[in-house]
Amino acid sequence: MPLIPEEPQIHESAQGPRATPASGRTAPTPRPVPGPRPAAPPRPGRPGPLRPAPPVQRTPHDVAVAKPGVPGPAVPATAAATPAPASASAAPQIQLIPASAAGALDAAEEAVDLLLESGRAPGEVLVITTGEHHPWAAHELSFGEAAYWAQHDAGDDVFYADATAVSRAASRPVVVVAVNGGSAAAVAEALPLAHARAGALLIVCGDPQQINSVLGAGV
Repeated sequence: MPLIPEEPQIHESAQGPRATPASGRTAPTPRPVPGPRPAAPPRPGRPGPLRPAPPVQRTPHDVAVAKPGVPGPAVPATAAATPAPASASAAPQIQLIPASAAGALDAAEEAVDLLLESGRAPGEVLVITTGEHHPWAAHELSFGEAAYWAQHDAGDDVFYADATAVSRAASRPVVVVAVNGGSAAAVAEALPLAHARAGALLIVCGDPQQINSVLGAGV
């Protein structure tokens, strides 16, 4: 069944390499979601306004990503999901952020910021690009493959990888994919691999029709 574009339900916050977010972005709209998460201080300069969860649930908050100026249908807020039994919790949740190829990387960066601001540890996040490398990855690769992958193996920071390297990357609780270009075949290959690497949450930033055509049929 095709996925319906929705605003991502994103957990958590801490530090990690990230590109400077684009100007003109609106403040994220907070929303509670079920499930525990570690507490962490907000990142300097990027306050994350959060709202307490309903008293009956005593759950942490989730934050929706607003993306003004990025093409894509309006994404309605979704209600908090009902906690599933332990046996059904293995499959990661999939969330779609509509974005053009030009805006996908910026949307992914904002998603990472919100994850870190809401308590997610940097080492729990993997970011994958299907087109050009993320600037951080391009910079680190200039020092050689060995140094680049050593940072991946250390697992203490957000790691940025090209889609061609997904098979080498280890699984992390959250995987964010920026569909910022690349061939249709490359995207079709990268998304299922990214889904397999995501332990709890897969966030995909890109064209909804293309993403649904891949994940809706292949996951």
